[in-house]
Amino acid sequence: MHVRATTVQVQSGKMPEVIDIMNQVLLAAKAVKGFQGAYLMTDAASGKALATTVWESEADMLAGESSTGHVPEAITKLGSLIAGSPDIDHYELSVDVSA
Repeated sequence: MHVRATTVQVQSGKMPEVIDIMNQVLLAAKAVKGFQGAYLMTDAASGKALATTVWESEADMLAGESSTGHVPEAITKLGSLIAGSPDIDHYELSVDVSA
């Protein structure tokens, strides 16, 4: 499996709006081929948010980053709520200790 980790810097006072939008985006991602799960972690004090999504294959993960994929759509929805561009990294899931 593969993981996309996306970090954003949230504008001051906008964290609740970012959480609402990301909840919608991540719930919608459940319908995307290869989707295995997602998490959103936030730190209101620093304004940082980290979203991770888990995918069945690297191809499934990368498909969401195409111009018609869910990643550009999410970035557009976040728009002025974030400072700068998101930092997106890709990983291979090496250990999974789930419930």
